[in-house]
Amino acid sequence: MHGKTVSVKKDILSANSKTAEQIRSGLDKHHVRMMNILSSPGSGKTSLIMKTINRFKDLYTIAVIEGDVASSIDAERISRLNVRAIQINTGGGCHLDANMIEKALTDLELEHLDLVFIENVGNLVCTAEFDLGAHKNVVILSIPEGDDKPYKYPAIFMEADIVLVNKIDVIPYFDFDLGMFPEVLNGINPSATVLPISAKSGEGLDDWFAWIEQTLT
Repeated sequence: MHGKTVSVKKDILSANSKTAEQIRSGLDKHHVRMMNILSSPGSGKTSLIMKTINRFKDLYTIAVIEGDVASSIDAERISRLNVRAIQINTGGGCHLDANMIEKALTDLELEHLDLVFIENVGNLVCTAEFDLGAHKNVVILSIPEGDDKPYKYPAIFMEADIVLVNKIDVIPYFDFDLGMFPEVLNGINPSATVLPISAKSGEGLDDWFAWIEQTLT
């Protein structure tokens, strides 16, 4: 008996990509830019988003889509900044997908927005496979994680438009070769920008803010 092999993963990603393109098209019509923030858990995604909101909230109207396996802790922190935060709980899933983002965007008034941040689920593997309709992919790598992560998880770094090396305030305590890291990343993704920052101390954040302004213009 002969059977037919169906590539389920291929079909899922194809459908996801189609939805992502529709999302981007809808955002473009309203002149809204969306950024997908990806990283491991604890790398500083929420802290960076909050610092960025505080910098731009008087210039741009911002919303945040929060992705978590469970809880709404980060969305509650964002909301305290008087910014609309939409919570998505994946119920154990390791990533967000375009359908989730599409539904979340229906709760936002796009005609009144300038910028949307997606805080993706903390994961360096499957988050890289799903286009969410964002205009830019921002990958955060923290100093304690080590400078070898592009070798171990190349897919996510290949998708990055910018890589923020966070927590440079603790670099004396870890074996992270910050001088060599841009060369490491260049071998995987030569078009990605690398910016060393500290979301805690504020070091390097002016360069990040300038990158955002350039993206928005």
